Amino acid sequence: MEYKKQGTFNKRNNFFRRPVEKKDFTYLVFNKPFGVLSQFTNKEGRPTLKDYIPVKRIYPVGRLDSDSEGLMILTDDGRFNQWLTNPNNKQPKTYLAQVEGIPNDEQLEMLKKGVIIEGQRTLPAKVAVIDEPKLWERIKPIRFRKTVPTSWIEITVREGRNRQVRRMTAAVGLPCVRLVRTAIANILLGSLASGKYSFIKRPVL
Repeated sequence: MEYKKQGTFNKRNNFFRRPVEKKDFTYLVFNKPFGVLSQFTNKEGRPTLKDYIPVKRIYPVGRLDSDSEGLMILTDDGRFNQWLTNPNNKQPKTYLAQVEGIPNDEQLEMLKKGVIIEGQRTLPAKVAVIDEPKLWERIKPIRFRKTVPTSWIEITVREGRNRQVRRMTAAVGLPCVRLVRTAIANILLGSLASGKYSFIKRPVL
């Protein structure tokens, strides 16, 4: 990852002043639980990042829907935040999705090639059926339909459309009942417990 160096030109003294760069940025990963908003404030009293992360003056890199779980990155490095969230950089995001039904080859191929959402086709995705992963118990239990089996897929996308993975699986007839993000670029959730955070070194992307 490369940052463009920026500065200001002082016409009076005819020199270029480089910006003062902060070296000790903070980076942390957080395993967001179900129902938690990916922000630090909420006037309605809903659970937010503030209930779990006491570190001040850091900001989430992107968002994760309240009904989704898993990896979030937070930092006070504004340029890193902007670079990672810039859609032009197409950084991969990997999710574990529990879906209703058993995916067939046709449905998997549709997800891989991209599906139409609001008139636009999603970028090709990496998709694979996986065994049920060992995850933490969700705060709010999932309501299963006795007559409908569920299965798990791992899906990697390179876009950040609103509720994209849920909308993709629904579009091919596989409604998503649980969604957990496990990776952003080469930054992994690993074994971090739900509701916990951990400081990391500056990621090299």
